[in-house]
Amino acid sequence: MIIIYDPAFLKVLKKANVRVRKSVKERMLLFSKEPENPQLNNHFLRDEYVGYRSIDITADWRAIYEEIHRDGDIIAYFIILGTHKDLYGKR
Repeated sequence: MIIIYDPAFLKVLKKANVRVRKSVKERMLLFSKEPENPQLNNHFLRDEYVGYRSIDITADWRAIYEEIHRDGDIIAYFIILGTHKDLYGKR
């Protein structure tokens, strides 16, 4: 699997605290080896994010990505990083 980060994702990551940055690094390593690992809680999204997937970074932080199939490769294009509240509102 190929992992690509949107500039907006990287901008949020750069501003995140050290704990979140460390968790992103650990979770992305796990994701690259085993995308369906239960620790990631990898799942499809709905409503405004229909067609995208989400993985857990911490108890509160999520990473949203689009899975693209191109020329036999799977590309995980991570578009958004944020807290559950920031991404999904007060649901």
